[in-house]
Formats: sequence, structure tokens, C-alpha cells
Amino acid sequence: MDQEPEILDLTGLKCPLPALYARRRLERARPGQRVIVLADDPLAVVDVPHMCHQEGYCVETISREGARARMVLLRPLLNRPTSA
Repeated sequence: MDQEPEILDLTGLKCPLPALYARRRLERARPGQRVIVLADDPLAVVDVPHMCHQEGYCVETISREGARARMVLLRPLLNRPTSA
């Protein structure tokens, strides 16, 4: 059962805040849920995917809409590994 993706508009926030807010939202998301992150900080397209890689989330797409980046993130169905 696909859920509507949540849109997380982080326009105006500077790094590291977009990555931190995206991580917090993905932690609370259901497995298989998508979160669309909108951010206009140029470093967000580096920091958010890096956070996803570190935390075990998926980056499905990254695109530009004018000065804003649109990143579609996914919490995978499988449990992500925990840190030791």
C-alpha cells in the first residue's frame, strides 16, 4: 500500500539543518515511505544524500526546480543496521 509522500519544505534553512530535519523525518517514517525534501541551500544536495548513505536511507532522485533542490528520499522496507 503506497502512501502519499510527505513534502518537507526546508527552503531558507542552511546546512546542516536540512540534513538534520530530513533524518528526523525519515526516522519517524514508516518503512517504504517516501519523503520529498525541498531545499535552497546549495550544500543540501551534498549533505542530505551523505546523511542518507550513512543512516541507511535511499535517495531516489535529486532534481532542480529553479534555485531549489528536490530530493526524493525513501525509508527502506528492511530495518537499517544499528551503530555499534
